[in-house]
Amino acid sequence: MNKKTIMLAAFLVMSGAAMAQKADGGISSQMLQQIEAAQGNTPTSAALVNAIASNKIDDLAKSYKSLGQVDNLFSVETPAQSIHNQQSSGRCWMFSGMNVLRANFAKAHNDTLRVEYSQAYLFFYDQLEKANLMLQGVIDCADKPFEDKRVQFFFQHPINDGGTFCGVADLVEKYGLVPMSAMPETYSSENTATVDRLVTSKLREYGLELRKMVSSGKKAAAVKKRKTEMLATIYHMLSMTLGEPVKEFTYAFKNKAGKVVTPAKKYTPKEFYDETVGHKLNGSFIMVMNDPRRPYYKTYEVELDRHTYDGHNWKYLNLPMEDIAKLAIASLKDGHKLYSSYDVGKQFDRKRGVLDLNNYDYGSLFGTTFGMNKAERIETFDSGSTHAMTLTAVDLDANGNPLKWKVENSWGASNGVNGCLIMTNDWFNEYMFRLVVNKRYASEETLKQFDQKPIMVTPDDPLFQEDM
Repeated sequence: MNKKTIMLAAFLVMSGAAMAQKADGGISSQMLQQIEAAQGNTPTSAALVNAIASNKIDDLAKSYKSLGQVDNLFSVETPAQSIHNQQSSGRCWMFSGMNVLRANFAKAHNDTLRVEYSQAYLFFYDQLEKANLMLQGVIDCADKPFEDKRVQFFFQHPINDGGTFCGVADLVEKYGLVPMSAMPETYSSENTATVDRLVTSKLREYGLELRKMVSSGKKAAAVKKRKTEMLATIYHMLSMTLGEPVKEFTYAFKNKAGKVVTPAKKYTPKEFYDETVGHKLNGSFIMVMNDPRRPYYKTYEVELDRHTYDGHNWKYLNLPMEDIAKLAIASLKDGHKLYSSYDVGKQFDRKRGVLDLNNYDYGSLFGTTFGMNKAERIETFDSGSTHAMTLTAVDLDANGNPLKWKVENSWGASNGVNGCLIMTNDWFNEYMFRLVVNKRYASEETLKQFDQKPIMVTPDDPLFQEDM
C-alpha cells in the first residue's frame, strides 16, 4: 500500500468518525421520543398550556404577593426635579449624567435656581466625536489585516447612541452646555435609529477609503485632510437631523416654579458650563462597578471604549455591593444624586414601577428553576448593564442598612412612580452594575485602589455594553 493510499484511508476513517460524532450530537428519533415522554400529560398541564398560549407570560407569572401598594417613603431622599424623556433613543447615559449636574446646580443655589440642559446639543457633538474616533481608529490600525480584532471593532461599531458618564465628562468639558430652550429636541434626536443607520453606513464606506489611502502610501497630511472632509459630511448629516449647534444664546435662570429670577444674559456654551457646573468633572469622580467574576479592589480600564479620541476610556474600581451601597448612601445623605446603571429589564413590574426579585415566578409557571448567580449571568451574556438612571433616594433600617432604593428615570413623568422606579435592596444587589460617585465620599483606601495601574479589558466583554 503506497503513501497516498494510506493517507486516503486515514482521511476516510477520520471523516467517518466526524460524521458519526455529528450524528450522535443531533436530536435522534429515540432522543425525541424521550423528550416527548418527559412532558406532562395531565389535566393541570393541559390547562397551563391553554393559559400560557392565550395570555401574556408576565400576567400569568405575576406574584400575587407583590400586588400591594407601592411603598414610596424613603428615609434619605434628595429633592425631586423634573423628569425628562429620552424617547426612542439610547441616550439614558446623557440624561442621567445631566440629571446629576442640574441637581448639583440646584443644591448649590439652595434649590432657588433650576436649569434644564439641552440633550440635543451634547448629542450632536457626541455623534461627531464618535465618528472621528472611528475614522482615526481605522487610520491607526490600517497596517493590520482586516480580520484583526481592533479593526473589526471599529467597523462593527462605527457609532451608536449609548454611553457612560465618562462621555458626559469629556464632552461637556470640551463643548460646554446649553439650556434646553436654546437647542430643543428634534425628531431624529428623539428617534435615533435612522440617522444612526445612515451615518454608520457612511463611516464604514469612509473607513475602507482611509485604509486604502494608508496602504497605498499616502502621506499623513493627505489622509488627515481627507478625514476632515469626511467629517464635514458627517457634520452636515447631523446638523440636518439634530440641528446646528448654537454658539451663543441669551438665558435667564428660573426657580422651581418656573418664574424668572435672574436678568437675561448672553452666554457661550463654555461660559454656561462654567456658570452652572463651575469645575472640571474629570478627576472629581470615580466609577465603581460590581463584577463578581473578577477580583475585587482592583481597577480595570476598558480598551478603546470612549466617546472622544482624545478623551478617557472607562476606568472603574471593582467593589462588592456592600461597599458600593456605602458610597451611594454617603452621597445621598449629603443631598447629591448619583449616576448609576442596571439590567433594568429583569423582574420589572412596569405598571407599578417596581423592581423586585419576587415580582414574577417564572419557575413555578414552567416547572423549572432559573438558578444562575450574578457572575454566571454576566459570564453567559444573560445579564449586564443596559440602562442608566439617577439614584435619588434610599430607605434605611434602624441599623443603617438599605431596604430599598429609588431612581429618577428618563422615560417620562407618566412612567413608573411619577417618572421614578423603586427597587428592593435584593434586586439592587443582583442587577445594579455601575455607580459614579464624587471622590469626597470615598475613603483614602478606596481612592488609592482606584489609582492603581488599571488592568486592561476588551470592550467585547459581556458586562461592558454601553448604557442605552
